[in-house]
Amino acid sequence: MTIRANIACLGAGRMGRGIAVAFAYAGHTVKMIDVKDRPAEDFAKLEADAVGEVRKTFASLASLGLIAETDTNVLIERVSVVPAGQSRAALSDAGMVFEGVPEVVELKREVLASASRHVGPDTIIASTTSTILVDDLSGAIEHPRRFLNVHWLNPAYLIPLVEVSPGAATDPAIVDAVKRLLEEIGKVPVVCAATPGFIVPRIQALAMNEAARMVEEGVASAEEIDKAIRYGFGFRYAVLGLLEFIDWGGGDILYYASRYLEGALGSDRYRAPDVISRNMNEGRIGLRTGAGFLDYSGLDVDAYRTERLKAMVDLLRHFRLARPPVLDRN
Repeated sequence: MTIRANIACLGAGRMGRGIAVAFAYAGHTVKMIDVKDRPAEDFAKLEADAVGEVRKTFASLASLGLIAETDTNVLIERVSVVPAGQSRAALSDAGMVFEGVPEVVELKREVLASASRHVGPDTIIASTTSTILVDDLSGAIEHPRRFLNVHWLNPAYLIPLVEVSPGAATDPAIVDAVKRLLEEIGKVPVVCAATPGFIVPRIQALAMNEAARMVEEGVASAEEIDKAIRYGFGFRYAVLGLLEFIDWGGGDILYYASRYLEGALGSDRYRAPDVISRNMNEGRIGLRTGAGFLDYSGLDVDAYRTERLKAMVDLLRHFRLARPPVLDRN
């Protein structure tokens, strides 16, 4: 299944604008559709704000060297804002529709229901909700087999990751088509179950709350904690995934560290989940046993370690922290 080039965004707010930039950059025509009937003067202001922000974003990308300044006008011309009264015509030729209205279930259902009546039965429709489960919205859609959630991380035009969350009725072929489309525009899609928080927000919420808690407890200043995150936590996980890192050191290390932290800090929020002890009992410790969360059978472990370490050295150079050795002690 191939998705047509024309993209429609329901709403011209922050998310719609970010998606518009991402798709226009990759050669697609994008129509941001106003979902609210408003006087012409008010619409003109919305249109000017939306197009102005898109223009400013492309100018920023030009200043960062991603595009030539002479190309910005070509990219901006691919983006337009459409008043609510013209939504039917704007949706008629859309290959895919992204809903990006505020996080209010009834509002989203209303907007999605209307859009689903104005597009063909095979046009893919996606919500971009960051909090609402896809199956709480799919009942409003005609032909829900073509509906799913596509959760972008802000700024949508820069962050590669996009979380794709199908509902109970979503056709697997639709998921595959959306993944291909996202990959074609330079994104890295991951598929996850319809669950609160998806992947990144769920992990992120724990980390952010813990950082705030450490400031509250006087463990360190906000500046010191953020320095630790940039040059320690973030540094490692830019190269190794969280589960890959468990395997790298060994699940048993996490198990015993978690037990200590749970007792020392008096909180079960540090308790390791059952899968950690289960993997240990099954001999799935990680790299040194050939399996953990990931399967390393048949892998050249030395070459794998070297490749990952090389990526860390590249990060050192990026942060301008790579230094030559001191050979002369005098």
